[in-house]
Amino acid sequence: MMWNIKTIELIKLKNSIFSKCHLISTTVVVSVLLTACASTPPPNSQIAAAETAIKSAEQAQVTDYASPELVEARKYLADAKTEVSEKNMTRAARFAQRAQLNAELATAKTAAVKAKEVNDELQKSTTVIKQELQRNEGAQ
Repeated sequence: MMWNIKTIELIKLKNSIFSKCHLISTTVVVSVLLTACASTPPPNSQIAAAETAIKSAEQAQVTDYASPELVEARKYLADAKTEVSEKNMTRAARFAQRAQLNAELATAKTAAVKAKEVNDELQKSTTVIKQELQRNEGAQ
């Protein structure tokens, strides 16, 4: 079988076009992947929310009542900041959210304990008042 010049040129042209298409498609795929990775912004608002929740918990004297949750919240916040520095924005956002939730949990537990203490005091006061009333009724 004889190859004429036109056939050889067509084969070369076909290979050249295929090669260029392959190069273009590879470039597009790599560009899309790089853009997707670079487009995830740092979770600054989530980290700020976690910091605010931790400060709020500290002001509510959480360390007296729910210290483990506050310690865990601080650890998660530190982990979030580490993930940001390592460019793992999705993981950073998760850690920041966990930090915020743990700080809020610590605040809620503290509020519950304080409310119970107030309730217990009111119960004691009510009992004392009832006893006083009964004593006064008996004296009359």
